[in-house]
Amino acid sequence: MKTILSGIQSSGKLHLGNYFGALRQHIQMQEQGDAFYFIANYHSLTSINDGEQIRQNTIDVALDYLALGLDPEKCTFFVQSDVPQVAELAWILGTFCPVSLMEKGVAYKDKVGQGLSPNIGLFTYPILQAADILIYHSDLVPVGQDQKQNIEICRDLAGKFNHNYGNDYLKLPEEHIVESVAIVPGVDGRKMSKSYGNTINIFDEGKTLKKKVMSIKTDSTPLDEPKDPENCNVFALIKLFADEEKQKEIAEKYRAGGYGYGHAKKELLAMIEEYFAEARERRKELSQDLDRVHDILQEGGEKARKRAETVMEPIREVTGLFKSHQYSLKS
Repeated sequence: MKTILSGIQSSGKLHLGNYFGALRQHIQMQEQGDAFYFIANYHSLTSINDGEQIRQNTIDVALDYLALGLDPEKCTFFVQSDVPQVAELAWILGTFCPVSLMEKGVAYKDKVGQGLSPNIGLFTYPILQAADILIYHSDLVPVGQDQKQNIEICRDLAGKFNHNYGNDYLKLPEEHIVESVAIVPGVDGRKMSKSYGNTINIFDEGKTLKKKVMSIKTDSTPLDEPKDPENCNVFALIKLFADEEKQKEIAEKYRAGGYGYGHAKKELLAMIEEYFAEARERRKELSQDLDRVHDILQEGGEKARKRAETVMEPIREVTGLFKSHQYSLKS
């Protein structure tokens, strides 16, 4: 059985871009192998330095995943910091990583371009991500196209380590590019991202959800005139929720005229509410039983640590990083 590995940051409320770009695929793949899914709170420290916020975000992500259908009986679900071996391996991998490799990081350049402070954690993010993957001997890593470079860096570092020590201590993973999804637009038309502050969160509801949907940016085409659905942010979101028949029906309304963006937004609002209705109720129930959520994460952490330790033991030995009682003094 192949090991599947992926994670998501605890850096804020999860939004529609997170769901259609990652979470939905994670849930679908939990029955296709030995799946390890983690909440990446170490990674979140590159952008958040508030302990209480990190803790709350971590619980929120756990609630979201479980409410949306992640089953801890079918996968290992845990928090990244519950596996200290990952930081240990990241340091070792860093000693094999040329600075020039990090300087080529597209994700780093993009985030700096969005205004994030270029700290060392952000700069070396791909090394920690590589450790996340390699510490479990992962076979498949479901990622979006924008993360493909980081998987290549991971394979490169694992290859350098194995070559140096003359054995396959680290398994080289394969990326699994998730089902192609068009870029999910935010309310301002740019890619939906917490960095842009343009998100519609998965579990937004009531007035908050309505306000965000009704604020989606559109052009100034008058109500009576025909409109192009393929160049409309609202329709791009509708396509994520509607089946082909419904998409065709709404597209025809766009082209016929007499159908305004306000009408489209109301249809989108109803779709979002219906699509997440059951998950929203499950999340409310789970939020009243946080002890259960903590137990799930604790059990997942224990299982993940056991797997990680089997990978680290031979690495410590070959690198000479024995435990203190293992050193033998020679005269």
